[in-house]
Amino acid sequence: MAARTAYEGVTPRRIPGATKENPVSISQLTEATKTVLESSFPGLWVSGEVSDMKKRNGHWYFCLRDNTARVSCVVWAGDQYRIPAAPDEGMKVLAFGGMTAWPAGGSMQFRIKRIEAEGDGLWRKALRISYNKLKAEGLLDPARKRVLPVAPRTVAVVTSAQGAALHDVIAVVKRRCPGTEVVLSACKVQGDGSAQDIVIALDRVLRWGSAEVVIIGRGGGSREDLWAFNDEQLARAIAGFPIPVIAAIGHETDTTLCDLVADHRAPTPSAAAEAAVPDMGQLRRTAIAFDRQMRSSIARRVRVARTQLTKTASTLSRNASRTVDTRRARIAGAGGHLNALSPLATLSRGYAVARSQEGTALTRRAQFGVGMPFNVRLADGTVPSVVAGEPEALTEP
Repeated sequence: MAARTAYEGVTPRRIPGATKENPVSISQLTEATKTVLESSFPGLWVSGEVSDMKKRNGHWYFCLRDNTARVSCVVWAGDQYRIPAAPDEGMKVLAFGGMTAWPAGGSMQFRIKRIEAEGDGLWRKALRISYNKLKAEGLLDPARKRVLPVAPRTVAVVTSAQGAALHDVIAVVKRRCPGTEVVLSACKVQGDGSAQDIVIALDRVLRWGSAEVVIIGRGGGSREDLWAFNDEQLARAIAGFPIPVIAAIGHETDTTLCDLVADHRAPTPSAAAEAAVPDMGQLRRTAIAFDRQMRSSIARRVRVARTQLTKTASTLSRNASRTVDTRRARIAGAGGHLNALSPLATLSRGYAVARSQEGTALTRRAQFGVGMPFNVRLADGTVPSVVAGEPEALTEP
């Protein structure tokens, strides 16, 4: 059976444009063309090579071509969030979209909503652009990373409420540090809008204000599943977050921009929980061992100090004895010298000293007169005396 047309059974005179008496306007023609194109080609994948790439007012305009034909293409700004990066000139791509027409220009366009390059060209390009921006601003510098708190009382987890990552974190924290509180800030971790949802979840943690460390992440997945964590705005939000952030995204072999800007990267959510909280059991064992070590060290130091003190005391005693003996010998020598110089020693050898009644030494003959009293100082006392006759001068033998 033949297909019926929209105007089957209608008099040709009444069909728009069928006769010169019933023409259609240009606007009607282009609008009709647009309707036919959009209904006939609602969505299909097209392969081709990118050429004549232009960007205007946030939109992308280019052509897809092969060896014999080309078609004008447009990617509206509102459709670009599904595409990692703008394709490069000459890049071979697969594009998904639908045919449409631009009534004002009377031209046919292919409206693209998704683009995939051969291999991972667009993904790699988008990642390279964002990576270079963050690196140029110093956000990937290891020196800016902060030290994690030693024993946080509260850990915030930014992940899906239904994912295995949350359960892994809770299990590890409960085992290692039961007193630590784990608080979930739920968000989407893959798909359209997930990067923005994670940023909102981080802002929710910040407004709450009680978290001391944040774990952000999810379990493993494909490149597309993890792509939200390569979002530049999300990476900037993590880099500027005032609370230390641990990133645990995918498996150990997966590395995203969020991993690079976070204060600490963990290969898995379980490893992130281990990095966030201490093992209290191990801390207790370490404290006990440290206490024993300190006690042993103190006892050893006391023994060494006591031995050293004994040696020092013995050395001081010997040195003191030698010093006393030396000084005693010096004093004895000085005493003998002083004794030799002493007048009393001279008197003990048979000499005497004459002194006046006032105690003045009488050393010359002229100081004596007949009848003059004076005293004679001997070694063992004083003898009162009187001059009986004229003093005689000393005669040489």
